[in-house]
Amino acid sequence: MSTSSSSGSRSYRAARDARAALSRASRRAIMTAAVALGATFLMNAQAAAAPAVGQPAPDFVAVDTSGAQHRLSDFAGKFVVLEWTNPGCPFVGKHYGSGNMPATQKAATAKGVVWLAINSTERGHGDYLKPEALAAWMKAQSGAPTALLMDEDGVVGRAYGARTTPHIFIVDPKGTLVYAGGIDSIPSARAEDVKTATNYVNQALGEVFGGKAISAAATRPYGCSIKYKT
Repeated sequence: MSTSSSSGSRSYRAARDARAALSRASRRAIMTAAVALGATFLMNAQAAAAPAVGQPAPDFVAVDTSGAQHRLSDFAGKFVVLEWTNPGCPFVGKHYGSGNMPATQKAATAKGVVWLAINSTERGHGDYLKPEALAAWMKAQSGAPTALLMDEDGVVGRAYGARTTPHIFIVDPKGTLVYAGGIDSIPSARAEDVKTATNYVNQALGEVFGGKAISAAATRPYGCSIKYKT
């Protein structure tokens, strides 16, 4: 074989290999884009499915830290507060460390309100606490929810479109969502801001028990993102 033929053969093979590599790269890029697009559609679908104030609150079943099962519809006829929590979040630390969240829980349950604290942190995340450890943390904080629920798979959190810790929802005795948003009006992790903030949960419950409409029924939640299972 002549030198020119050998050189031409090598050039052909190099060009062929380059085209194959480009094709593989293109397929990977297309697949990556498709996965990302699919994830975006999924997140948008979940967001669209989340209930708005005035709509029925999604029913759910969850197990608490002692292993007992709780169903939202079991509390029909009562107001129910849903509080998303995560001990590893500094915003949660602000409201428990200052005593604000325990005091809000106690004020609500004293009125006959059911308070369900929910942890949707996935098992593989560094913030995850096993049920007994989560219960011990709540006790150490002097927390007083009616029940502390485990939602490691994120089913309950996603049903409500819960985004932050804390994120608060209030369900009325008919099963309608009447409040969704933050615990209060100052979106910071500073404990000193609790004193000057409007506590939206206290305000909402005070209004409904006083026979009034909730004046701030949808507010902006703030805090750490919920560490959902992916």
